Amino acid sequence: MPALYITTNVNLEGVDVEPIFSEASAAIASIIGRPQHLVMVVVKGSVPISFTGTKDPAAFAQLISMGGINKVVKKNLITSLGAILQNHLTIPPARFFCHVIDTTAGRPQSKL
Repeated sequence: MPALYITTNVNLEGVDVEPIFSEASAAIASIIGRPQHLVMVVVKGSVPISFTGTKDPAAFAQLISMGGINKVVKKNLITSLGAILQNHLTIPPARFFCHVIDTTAGRPQSKL
């Protein structure tokens, strides 16, 4: 089950975050190749964040998945999520950092 946690310094009061949930879960499902109903998205706003020495709108995200991550997938995820945050929260992609974790990375694959 992929899980995406987004933390931003943008005040979300009065902001319709539903498109962020639906677009992010759809993008993750499509890019990683998992069913959308298994994707979790958490968005937390009004968190004090300083990025590149300023407190301008920014976001930190952490995406955790059990498999399905490689360099191309990681790049596509970061690009897609950055575009979603820019479209809905006016956070420039250069002020978005995403940490992608594959919980199966480095584990020996079982042989059947």
